[in-house]
Amino acid sequence: MAIALAAALALLTGCGYGSKAPTRYGAGAPGPAASGAELSAGTVRIGYFANLTHATALIGTWDGRFARALGGTRLRTQVFNAGPAEIEALNSGAIDIGWIGPAPAVNGWAKSGGQALRIISGATSGGAELVVNPARISDVADLRGKQVATPQLGNTQDVALLDFLSAHGFREDPRTGRGDVSVVRTDNALTPAAYAAGRLDAAWVPEPVASQLVAEGAKVLVDERSLWPDGAFVSTNVVVSPAFLRAHPDVVRAVLTASVETNAWIGAHPDEAKQQAGAALRALTGKALPPAVLERAWSAFTVTDDPLAATLRAQAAHAVTAGLLDPPDLAGIYDLAPLNQVLAAEHRPGVTAAGLGTQ
Repeated sequence: MAIALAAALALLTGCGYGSKAPTRYGAGAPGPAASGAELSAGTVRIGYFANLTHATALIGTWDGRFARALGGTRLRTQVFNAGPAEIEALNSGAIDIGWIGPAPAVNGWAKSGGQALRIISGATSGGAELVVNPARISDVADLRGKQVATPQLGNTQDVALLDFLSAHGFREDPRTGRGDVSVVRTDNALTPAAYAAGRLDAAWVPEPVASQLVAEGAKVLVDERSLWPDGAFVSTNVVVSPAFLRAHPDVVRAVLTASVETNAWIGAHPDEAKQQAGAALRALTGKALPPAVLERAWSAFTVTDDPLAATLRAQAAHAVTAGLLDPPDLAGIYDLAPLNQVLAAEHRPGVTAAGLGTQ
């Protein structure tokens, strides 16, 4: 079943997402023009989501920090709804580097036999919740027979929900979403309106969508942080095409330098960073988040350079349990040497690949 579903995932991304069709948002907000000496590539193409869990990319491209680190190398951005679409774009060469969740990264790695990508940094931990209509659902047992949204088949929250349902005895067809609970794959931009209209009973979604639903009266049934030791799990990584990494290590290091600097700035200026992230989302989606939604969503996750590699093993196991993936060999999925070089230059400790690195 897992092999057949992998083919279905490839068909899904090829038909409606990634490089072969417009994404929900398309190109990201334009950054400052390139200035200074050009690196080994004339252009670098970066993908990310219009989610607060991609705050590093949202802020770093918005305020020009990425463009400044790249000098004369041009920065182009593409914004996606969910990870499988972004993996398709990475596979086709439409983007070079991407901010993405662990489930599609693992799936992309496994389907390509380890050729499609390398994880080169962490980005965020946390920032995903199962929120429910309290008039219809008061506990886990009440999920039976209900409509529960996730962003896309095979994305990180989809895998988390399927694993959670399996752990609680619910039977599901992971491909169709049919079963004891109806898993409805819904574009993040459409989920709040669908919930408000009563077409959804619940959703396992990233921020700020979870907080938008709470503003509509939803209640948190599961904060995903509660399912992990110390509340820490990788929700967003940075991945790169191995071919681009080999050909343009200086460009990759420049992007990682900007990422590390952006995360440090976010940590030191959380209120200002929150407002910048909100402004970037407004530019991308055409709609501002209400202050209360932004405030709540911003508190639900943390930025981190550490990819929290040990948690990736568990998330890969969740995809296997859900029936989305055959057991993968993850050895070599990380190449953290460029990140550790950047951290060393900042006199900061390095991060570990938990035995899954290229070296």
